[in-house]
Amino acid sequence: MKEEKAYQDLGYAKIDHDRKQRTGTAEVVFCQGKPNEFLNKIFVNLYKENGEVLGTRATKEQYELVKKSIPEIEYDEISKILKVEKPKEKIGNIAICTGGTADIPIAEESAKTAEFFGSYVERIYDVGVAGIHRLLDQKEKLEKANCIIAIAGMEGALASVVAGLVKVPVIAVPTSIGYGASFEGLAALLSMINSCANGVSVVNIDNGYGAGYIANQINKLAN
Repeated sequence: MKEEKAYQDLGYAKIDHDRKQRTGTAEVVFCQGKPNEFLNKIFVNLYKENGEVLGTRATKEQYELVKKSIPEIEYDEISKILKVEKPKEKIGNIAICTGGTADIPIAEESAKTAEFFGSYVERIYDVGVAGIHRLLDQKEKLEKANCIIAIAGMEGALASVVAGLVKVPVIAVPTSIGYGASFEGLAALLSMINSCANGVSVVNIDNGYGAGYIANQINKLAN
C-alpha cells in the first residue's frame, strides 16, 4: 500500500501541510522573488487548508494579485506582511525594542509574526543608546516581558544594554541601517554576536520574521 505523503506536490512547490502538527505552526510563505502564478496558488492552497495564511517580504503588487483570489487578504506596507488571520487570543508578553525609527520595518515584521502565532506584543520604539534615558524610562515594561527582541543597526549596542537590564532572553536583530562602515548590518551583527551580556542570541541581518518566530516559542513556553 502506497504511503500518503505529508505534503502536497504542486511541481514548483511542495506544500508542507503537516508542519503545524509537527512544529506547532503552519508553513509561512516567503513572498520575495516568487513568480506571480506560483505565489497566488501557494497562498490559496494554504488558506484553504488552514483558514489563515502568513506571508513575509511581500510587495504591493503581490498583494493586489493575491487579493483577486482571497478578497479578505490584508497587507501592511511597513512590515511587508501579507496575511489572512483567524481571530485569536494574544497571550503572554513579548517586548520589541528598536534603536531608531528606521529599524521599525524589521520590528513590525517581528511583531506581526509573533501576533499571528498568538503572542501579545509590546512595542518600544526609538530607544537607542544615543539617548539611553529613553530606554531606562521603559524598564518597567521590559521587566514584564517573557522575552525581548532588540533591533538595531549602526553598531548594534542596544541588545547588550537591554540584556544587562533584564532577566529574560534577548533576541538580537542586526539591521542594515547605518552609514558606510556599518557594512549593511555586518558591524551590528558582529557586535551582537560578541556581546559580553548574558542571555543574548542573534538572528541574521534584517531577519525580523525569525526573531518573531523564536520569541513566540519562548513566550508560549513561559505561559
